[in-house]
Amino acid sequence: MAPPRRKATRKASETASGVSAPCVEGGLSAEPSEPAAVPEAPRPGARRCGAAGASGSRREKPQVRARAARAEDQAEGPAAPTADAEPPAAPGHPLPRASTRSRGTASSARARRPQSGPPEGPGLGPRAPSPHLGRREEAPGAWKPRAVLEKLKLSRQEISVAAEVVNRLGDHLLRRLNSRESEFKGVDLLRTGSYYERVKISAPNEFDLMFTLEVPRIQLEEYCNSSAHYFVKFKRNPKGSPLDQFLEGGILSASKMLFKFRKIIKEEIKHIEDTDVIMERKKRGSPAVTLLIRKPREISVDIILALESKSSWPASTQKGLPISNWLGTKVKDNLKRQPFYLVPKHAKEGSLFQEETWRLSFSHIEKAILTNHGQTKTCCETEGVKCCRKECLKLMKYLLEQLKKKFGKQRGLDKFCSYHVKTAFLHVCTQNPHDSWWLYKDLELCFDNCVTYFLQCLKTEHLEHYFIPDVNLFSRDEIGKPSKEFLSKQIEYEQNNGFPVFDEF
Repeated sequence: MAPPRRKATRKASETASGVSAPCVEGGLSAEPSEPAAVPEAPRPGARRCGAAGASGSRREKPQVRARAARAEDQAEGPAAPTADAEPPAAPGHPLPRASTRSRGTASSARARRPQSGPPEGPGLGPRAPSPHLGRREEAPGAWKPRAVLEKLKLSRQEISVAAEVVNRLGDHLLRRLNSRESEFKGVDLLRTGSYYERVKISAPNEFDLMFTLEVPRIQLEEYCNSSAHYFVKFKRNPKGSPLDQFLEGGILSASKMLFKFRKIIKEEIKHIEDTDVIMERKKRGSPAVTLLIRKPREISVDIILALESKSSWPASTQKGLPISNWLGTKVKDNLKRQPFYLVPKHAKEGSLFQEETWRLSFSHIEKAILTNHGQTKTCCETEGVKCCRKECLKLMKYLLEQLKKKFGKQRGLDKFCSYHVKTAFLHVCTQNPHDSWWLYKDLELCFDNCVTYFLQCLKTEHLEHYFIPDVNLFSRDEIGKPSKEFLSKQIEYEQNNGFPVFDEF
């Protein structure tokens, strides 16, 4: 029997993807005793269903064709686009294909290409071949990726100071949550996010800390065929369990647990010595409690509550994690034996959030993949060959970050986040598994291919979730077509003109 209808209590003005969305009620003001109710979101049996992260139309996942060589610097290029103008198309016509890297011949003279790509929107044509990086044409030489990466390097001193402060904060909260008869007694601390994946850029000013609570013998009920969002029930919940207070009609309420979790943290940060820390205002639909450390330096810390389940991964993930040809079947099997997590990221239904739902999270698996990212075990080790995978991901993140700085929330660019970039990057790694296709000397070429794949995803409006293939992160329910078209044009301009945005701000 379907569970009773739950209240959807928040209007959705904005939503975040991935785990690290800022969150939490402002200042140190008192928490409301009960959130105000608004119209209800449809339940699983309703006729109209569209939870956040739903796949939208199912399409073949985008692939990219081998790109022709781009131009050498011309004496004068087109002016960079402004916030009020669309970027101009690159002038001229494409030259004949340059000699490929595999032939070992010198690259021919290059000219800037006109912008090109797959047809937009639904109705895709035949699948394009995978972007085999080792077989691509020479990438353009108009910019210096290593100089950009040098600028993005984190200072050892800054890292040391930031890590010490954040670790002290995390350890303090962990002790508090495990003390006395807390509802969250037994939580563990899992450090996730770009800093711990070693792909953080610019400054060590953002961290993610996941507090995991094991919940044995749970039963998941998928919300609205979303594949990613679930109601959580206990198969058998002993009376007197501290989690009883969070049950609503037999369902473990994500909103109730998050509310109590926030309340404990808000009270506890008052007692942290030698650290000036405040709680930031809650962002609608976000699963995170965001703390701002103001001294000794400003650092944002996203605190995530996560339920840990050691059961088999849900059926929606069966065809996900496509790493067999990259990292090997044995590695994939080992990773899928790891627990999975559920975070209080509510499903979105129209302008409302279904606040009883939880969303699947695999941030710990992403961290494991990026830590051991080579097809050979010695990739990037002292005695091994260095690849450029992480450097490509850093540059992709920086490209999106710079464009968001340049245009702000214009055309909905705030809907895009680093998780979209990471997901696209993982797909490129899957399609190009060999370490020889990611040699550090070919950094510019490899980055160009990553950008091309991301553009293809924008143009086809399809970015498949890496773990849940039926979820389309670029569906129109998630991000409107005009936003994708605008970002696509900006990235095409940057790609055709040597990424001038890297030198801005």
